[in-house]
Parts: sequence; C-alpha cells; structure tokens
Amino acid sequence: MRHASLSLLFALSLTVALAQAEEALPTVAPNVAVEPRPVENVAAQEFTALQQRLAESERQRNELAAQLANGTTAERDTALLARLRQENQRLKLQLKEAQADRSPRLVSDDQMWFAIGGGVALLSLLIGLFARGGRRQPRPWIN
Repeated sequence: MRHASLSLLFALSLTVALAQAEEALPTVAPNVAVEPRPVENVAAQEFTALQQRLAESERQRNELAAQLANGTTAERDTALLARLRQENQRLKLQLKEAQADRSPRLVSDDQMWFAIGGGVALLSLLIGLFARGGRRQPRPWIN
C-alpha cells in the first residue's frame, strides 16, 4: 500500500514538472511564415543599447564630478561644522552647570578606608572583651 502511494506521488510530480516546463508557443496565423531573427541583428541591438547606457553613465559621472568640484560638499561640511560647534558649546555649558551643582565630598576615599579600618579594629576589640567574659584569670606568662 505504501509503495503504491509513493509511486503514484512520484508519477504525479513528474507530470507537474513537465507541465511547468512547457513553453507557450506564439500563435501565428497558418498562412504567415515566422522568420527567425538573425543572431547578428540581436547582438548589434544589444551592443548599441550597452553603448547608450555607457554614454549615459559617463554623462552622470561627469555631472557628479563637476558638482564635487563646485564645492557643494564644502557647504554641507561648513553647516555640519557649525552644528557641531553649537553642540560642543551646549555640552560645555551643561558640564559647567553639573560641576557647579555637585557638592564637594566631605571625606575622601583614603579617609573613608581609614575610618572603616578603625571601625573594624574597635569592633574586634569589643568582641574580644565580651568573649573573654567577666572572670579574671591570672596570667602566668606575664611573671
């Protein structure tokens, strides 16, 4: 059963491929003879079309080169430079305002670490005193 359905599917796929591969033939009156175009004529037409496209491309290239030489980019660069200078001035003003609003720090980083170290030493001393308890024992190693 499975082999039969696979072979039927394969046969259908071949017929579909053949149907798609068919080309439509031009409809011509039965009395009229169709003359094939010579290969040389087609090549000459393509050659003239390519020459026209080349001439158009050269003309556009020359126009762009002339625009570049005239300095249209210089005007654009000048406008861009002016805009960047304005942006730079605006950012400098914002920086000055931010620095003026910032309050000075009371303690530097070195002082902060020194205070943390002192706090740790004091805490360890207190923990050591409380861990020993209230009893006093003689210290034989002192004498």
